[in-house]
Amino acid sequence: MATPVHAPSPCTESYDSRFDGLILFNAELELLADGFRWLEGPVWFGDHQCLLFSDIPNNRTMRWSERHGVTVFRESSDYGNGQTRDRQGRLITCHHRSRCLTRVEHDGTTSTLVSHADGKRLNSPNDVVVKSDGSIWFSDPLYGLMNDYEGGRQLSEQPVALYRLDPASGELRRMASDFDGPNGLAFSPDESKLYVAESGSPGAADPRQYIRVFDVSEDGLTISGGEMFHKITPGWADGFRVDEHGNLWCGAADGVHCVGPDGTLLGKVLVPKRVSNLCFGDRFHSRLFLCASTSLYALFTNTRGVQRP
Repeated sequence: MATPVHAPSPCTESYDSRFDGLILFNAELELLADGFRWLEGPVWFGDHQCLLFSDIPNNRTMRWSERHGVTVFRESSDYGNGQTRDRQGRLITCHHRSRCLTRVEHDGTTSTLVSHADGKRLNSPNDVVVKSDGSIWFSDPLYGLMNDYEGGRQLSEQPVALYRLDPASGELRRMASDFDGPNGLAFSPDESKLYVAESGSPGAADPRQYIRVFDVSEDGLTISGGEMFHKITPGWADGFRVDEHGNLWCGAADGVHCVGPDGTLLGKVLVPKRVSNLCFGDRFHSRLFLCASTSLYALFTNTRGVQRP
């Protein structure tokens, strides 16, 4: 690991001059709330000026807003994990316990989008993104089946995989299955590339743990490649988001790693706890919200997260 050149702000380390323009010297890391068990799945609702996030072991979805602080959004979430919004603004959630993806409709009802592949139950959908064509892409590792802390032990019925769901037709495509543990995922700004975290197989002597990059076909129906894009050190990449410049902001053991579109580590946001997932939100979509173990943090940046048309 290279020695950081300097720190643009007290909570950051810079390894590349490109990072300096992304960070504000007078914006500090803020602790918004704590006292949870393990946070995941942050998603910003600009129309309601609030953040939703998953407190998985407590089996609930929480809501934070500048005005009201933290409240409970959903008391029993079926051990919800990753979340996003579709093109109509509806909430899409991955669930460990019920091994499915759901969508909250505009009338407040909840619909199950997918729970099986090839007639067998999914494993434990982990993270999810929606492409500009409306297709829903999600990872399906074993993590949510392996212990009672995040949903209860269950048996796997099929290999881990990365999927694409067409919500209009219901067609489910297995896009790749050569993973040990697919985790976070995000598209590049032009959607020509898909980044997927390979978080490895728990207990393996030498687990594969790195970010992979795939080329996405013009029609969005196939992917190719899948080579290593970047290796997070220390630990491994969990959830991540892409900013307007194509940089990946990745959850890691020591905070957030900012990785350039060429795979170079640009800098870090140092956080006292492991960051599992994150998202951009708030005014101008330039505030970074961090789910870090038992706490929720935020940092205003000088870049904006990608917003799909």
